[in-house]
Amino acid sequence: MSVSTPKTMMEFFRKSEGMWMTQRSVHHFDITQDESGESNLTIQVIEPNDKKIADILALRDLDPAQASGGARFMWQPNLDLSEPNPDYAAVLIDLPDEGGKSGRLLRDRGYVEKIPVISHYQFADDGVLTISTDYDNNQGQERCWFITDDFRVRVSTVRMMNGVNLMTYCSERRCLSRETLETMLAAHEAIA
Repeated sequence: MSVSTPKTMMEFFRKSEGMWMTQRSVHHFDITQDESGESNLTIQVIEPNDKKIADILALRDLDPAQASGGARFMWQPNLDLSEPNPDYAAVLIDLPDEGGKSGRLLRDRGYVEKIPVISHYQFADDGVLTISTDYDNNQGQERCWFITDDFRVRVSTVRMMNGVNLMTYCSERRCLSRETLETMLAAHEAIA
């Protein structure tokens, strides 16, 4: 089965747009707390001319012309049908290097420490995305790749000053939209 592999961050964001059901395994090295489980991840592409991009870049005195666009990421429990909680959301803005296979991601809030942060990313020739982030007290690295167009894998580590603190493995399946399900149902009913 062939899969198209994104080679730039905006290609990655566009390929990732929609809702994903995430199954997460988390291993903490220093505590017994288990954060494994299931959640929904919703990704919305943000075009370069969106006011949100200009506002976030202005906080860092960066020129919005450097941005190729971005994405809004929102997490919520798997069976929660309410609107996503803004405390579990982040905006990522792509500041690509020449050629687009590497660059910086500006996040309005980090995953590990809830502060604005700049990450560095790079796409390997096989499409694997690696994102490296230096926080005030931690270092994070995340790798993500598509197995199929509707199934992807993410692995990450967080290193404290005294070594690796946690590792995470996520498998993510794209959720079909209500419109797609209704179209499929109508096509099935037409056959039956």
